[in-house]
Amino acid sequence: MAGFHVIAGASETLEHIGVRKIGLSDLTDALRRGLDDFMVKPSHIVFLALIYPVIGVILAAWTSGNNALPLLFPLVSGFALIGPFAAIGLYEISRRREAGLDTSWSHAFEVKDSPALPSIAAVGIMLVAIFIAWLLTAQAFYEQMFGPRVPTSVSAFIGDILATERGWMLIVLGHAIGFVFAAVVLCTTVVAFPLLLDRDVGAYEAIHTSFRAVMANPIPMAAWGLIVAAMLIVGSLPLFAGLAVVLPILGHSTWHLYRKVVEPAHAGKPARPRSTASRAKPRGKKGGLSAAS
Repeated sequence: MAGFHVIAGASETLEHIGVRKIGLSDLTDALRRGLDDFMVKPSHIVFLALIYPVIGVILAAWTSGNNALPLLFPLVSGFALIGPFAAIGLYEISRRREAGLDTSWSHAFEVKDSPALPSIAAVGIMLVAIFIAWLLTAQAFYEQMFGPRVPTSVSAFIGDILATERGWMLIVLGHAIGFVFAAVVLCTTVVAFPLLLDRDVGAYEAIHTSFRAVMANPIPMAAWGLIVAAMLIVGSLPLFAGLAVVLPILGHSTWHLYRKVVEPAHAGKPARPRSTASRAKPRGKKGGLSAAS
C-alpha cells in the first residue's frame, strides 16, 4: 500500500524537476503519438472512454428540468476542468506501451497501486474543488443577470440567452470567466498527473512543475489549451458521442507532451517503482521507446 505522503513525495524532500522549451511542432508530434496509441487497441480505449459521454448525457438529462437548465452549459463545459484527472488511466496505458509492457485495458486501473496515489488524489480533489467553484460562479453570474427566477421552458430560456442584450453579455462574460478557470487548470495540471504516475514527487512539485512548464512555454501551452478546447467542443456536438474518441486521443497525447516538456529522471534512478503486476507481462516488443525518452 502506498505510504501517505502528499506534499513532498516518497523522498520527503521537494525535488526540483527540469522543464524543457518546446515548439508548436512538438504539439503536433504529441498528438500524432497519442493517435498512434489510440489506434493500437482502440476497442478497449473506447470502452474506457465511454464513461465520459455517458456522464455527459446524464448531466444533460439532469439539467433538462427548468430549475437546473441554466447550469447545463456550465456543467458540460466545466466537465473539461476535471478531464486531466479523469484521463489518468489513459496516461497509464501510454506509459506501459512506451515501456514495452502489456497494454490490456485492465492495466488502466493499476493506478490504484501507484505509490503516488495520495498525491494523485490530492490534485484530483483540487480539480473537483475548481469544478464546484466554477458551477457556483456560473450560477451566481446567471442570477446576477436574470435574477433568481426559473425559466418557464427550454425555448424561453434559449430565447432569453440568444435574443436579448443581457443574454449575449452572459455568453461573452461567461466565456471570459470560464477561460480564467480553464487557465488555472492548465497551469496547475498540464503535466501534473503524468508526472505523478511516472515519479512519486508529491502534489506540490507536480503542480509547481506544471506551472513552470507553462511559464517556460507560454505560446505552445496556450496553443495546447486551444487545441484541447476545440477538440472537446467537436467531440461534444453529437450528443457527447465523439468524446469516446477525442478524450482518449487527448489523454494519450498529454502523456507524450509530458515526455517532451519534463526532463527525464536522473540516470540510475527509477522513474517509478513498479508493482508486481506491472512487471509480470513485458510485451517484448523490439524497438520500443525508452521510459525516459
